[in-house]
Amino acid sequence: MNRRKFIKSSAMAAAMAGMRADGSQKEETMNNLPSKNPSDRLGELLPTRPLGSTGEMVTIFGAGGSHIGGAPEKDAQAMIEAALEGGCRFFDTAEAYQKGGSERYYGKFLTPKYREDVYIMTKTEAKDAKTAREHLDGSLARMKTDYIDLWQIHAIKSEKDVDERLENGVLEAVLEAREKGKVRHIGFTGHRSWKAHNRMLDKTDLLQTCQMPVNIVDPYNESYIEHILPRLLRRKMGVIAMKTAAYGMLMKRGAVPDKVSLEEMHFFVWSLPVSVLVGGFDNVDQLRQRMHFARTFTGLTAQDREDIVARAEDFAGLETEIYKRW
Repeated sequence: MNRRKFIKSSAMAAAMAGMRADGSQKEETMNNLPSKNPSDRLGELLPTRPLGSTGEMVTIFGAGGSHIGGAPEKDAQAMIEAALEGGCRFFDTAEAYQKGGSERYYGKFLTPKYREDVYIMTKTEAKDAKTAREHLDGSLARMKTDYIDLWQIHAIKSEKDVDERLENGVLEAVLEAREKGKVRHIGFTGHRSWKAHNRMLDKTDLLQTCQMPVNIVDPYNESYIEHILPRLLRRKMGVIAMKTAAYGMLMKRGAVPDKVSLEEMHFFVWSLPVSVLVGGFDNVDQLRQRMHFARTFTGLTAQDREDIVARAEDFAGLETEIYKRW
């Protein structure tokens, strides 16, 4: 996919959204965030955007549960508290992370005091309905809550994988959970092949969100931005971006800071019509840096995006986007 085609494709995707991700209609920038952000009882929030047609407003940065779950307990607690203090209200996790360890941290440090203040997403890699129900019950118990805000079918890998999960009743289990009030919203995730996402969208229109890689090298190789983002926007689904730094490979391979800054990588993602960027961090300082990016983002022009993508060209491919090989 050449850079000019990318710019045309991303502009078309924004137009199909009906409005900019923050609700603005300006032509020059994709996103001009409001001068005053909403607040709750804990303080001022990060900027918020609609989560598709769910009716939910979510902070544009979400705390990555895999990173929180991989930290020592005292550090995990510090990360959760720093995220809340900084205005983040979207918390990601999955039953697969640390075999439920991330969810246990949430059950200990997040939900007891802040359940009604936050939007919690967890996921299931179940291949059949029975396992999906078991995963959900385990997630609820570990997080000490009686409902999940967003439950997603996790890590779809191929068209065959999608077909098998659906044939084995995973979607029915997800719908049942929503009907019973155990979950509020439902969606799916994946990072290996956009064709798996395409198959899921072909098979059902009942899911409300989709999580996928969105970053500065994606336009060059098996692009989710090109193939999937327009479909999600046509359906008014919430778009959850991940792999902003290509699983850290953009930094390991020298793209940051030699060619592009970490701030620019985040701004690029937010300049597209995504609802929330779920990001990773190794410590509280990194978390605060990401939240600072969210607070200071004011938009990118089409030329800005083209320039950033051009600078990333030398790093494009599966050597960087290693998750597209898993």
